[in-house]
Amino acid sequence: MIRYRTPLVATLLLVPIVAGGFLLQDPPQRANARLFEQVLSLVSRQYVDTIAGTELLSRAARGLVRELHDPYTELFTPRESEEFSRGTNGRYGGTGMLLGEDEHIVSVQKVFPNTPAEEAGVREGDRIVAIGDTSTIDWSISRVSDRLRGTPGSRVTVSFIRPGVTTPIRVTFTRRVVHVPAVPYTITIDGAGYIPLQTFNENAAEEVDAAVRKLVAGGARGLVLDLRGNGGGIVEQALAISSLFLRDNQSIVTVRTRGAPDEISRTRGDHAAEGVPLVVLTDGGTASAAEIVAGALQDHDRALVLGTTTYGKGLVQSLYSLDGGYSLKLTTGKWYTPSGRSIHRERLITEDGRVREGRLEDGKIIEGAPDSAETEVSRLKRPRFRSDAGRVVYGGGGIVPDFLVFEDTAPPLQQEFLRSVAARSQQIRTTLRQYSIELRDSVRPGSKLTREAFAELQRRLKAAAVNIEPRFDSVATPLLADELDRLVFGDAEAKRRTVANDRALTRAIELLRRSRTQQELLRTASAAAANRPAD
Repeated sequence: MIRYRTPLVATLLLVPIVAGGFLLQDPPQRANARLFEQVLSLVSRQYVDTIAGTELLSRAARGLVRELHDPYTELFTPRESEEFSRGTNGRYGGTGMLLGEDEHIVSVQKVFPNTPAEEAGVREGDRIVAIGDTSTIDWSISRVSDRLRGTPGSRVTVSFIRPGVTTPIRVTFTRRVVHVPAVPYTITIDGAGYIPLQTFNENAAEEVDAAVRKLVAGGARGLVLDLRGNGGGIVEQALAISSLFLRDNQSIVTVRTRGAPDEISRTRGDHAAEGVPLVVLTDGGTASAAEIVAGALQDHDRALVLGTTTYGKGLVQSLYSLDGGYSLKLTTGKWYTPSGRSIHRERLITEDGRVREGRLEDGKIIEGAPDSAETEVSRLKRPRFRSDAGRVVYGGGGIVPDFLVFEDTAPPLQQEFLRSVAARSQQIRTTLRQYSIELRDSVRPGSKLTREAFAELQRRLKAAAVNIEPRFDSVATPLLADELDRLVFGDAEAKRRTVANDRALTRAIELLRRSRTQQELLRTASAAAANRPAD
């Protein structure tokens, strides 16, 4: 009987093979659709563990989004959708932290006064490793920012790591409306008006306009717009700020999407400081809306961009509501500068979960070195574009400065000191703030704090159980003095006193001092860059 069954078995084995042959002749789209159906059917019926049909489809959708390898595209669960909507629609609250990136971990660049972050003892340099119970390693700045925002009065738990502290610091914030000025102060240094623009909030353009007019009316012969550490914000504010410095009807940024005509934003409204030479300062924390401004002013030869290469966040995200309360934040477009450069620095999530970044070429990311490692040599390997006047500007992701200037890293002894007092940072901040309030009533504006004042500060720190080893005196005293100066005299006066320590700003002021027009500034900077050793 076995001999008689063999042909039947062979026939049964042949059927799937023949069927497979027909499958290969199907159009690829239909074949892949059938492949998905087959895999879904087998997993739902044969997988060792039972998975509900709705959960199986949800996992399939998440897998599809994950396989895009796009750090900015996210599928939100119903709960995440609700949290995201609360954080981006209408009135929202926050924690009071300015965010940047440090080795693919979002870090705190600045803590604003009178905010939940300051009250909780968060300090600059702290790195965010979790929100709630979810790790944020390799999250983008925008993703972390979205999770931190929410309805005023709601709570969010954040875990930080801090140099010198062995275990993560876990803090629960109660969100509240945070009023952060876009331009906290302005000063004139050696004829140059300095405008630190720290965010693109709803008042940014208005504050920049007022700052420009005030400085020019006060005699400033040149302007420095500082976008370092500015992670962006409202795009419409970037368009309005670009319009302040450009001429009528000049292009600012182009959005390119699939299957739709390019959308070009152009200047409109009032213009300020026509003919006044302008320098824009950038670094690796300059992102998104800030990059739109820097790129537009550079391409139209309206500003000399100086510093280090920007972050490279030039994507348009659209939010789609889905069935069951889910929503999809999907990358649907890219921003391009007037010369045609993509602002975005390509980033893909690798199979092992790391974020690889660089320039996309033939579907592969190349030149993935961090922007802080940009050199005159690496810059020459980037694709070249031309400004209105024919100057070479560089593409490949981010806005590459015309004039590269790198800030000095903290010396090893200073880094060791900061690690040694990291666990007592809250006590240090509290002591400094309380003492500064007392000093404000006894010092004159523009005066210098005495040795006796610093001796009293050291006494108070010891009383707060902050013990500074004598070997750190050479680095601790200047750091504490600068911070006390800032708290007593304000940010503007503190900046004036420490400007010599800011290499990029010092170089900008020097170039402006030697230039009467924007064209002369660009020529002067080009000549200086060609005849100097690398910074």
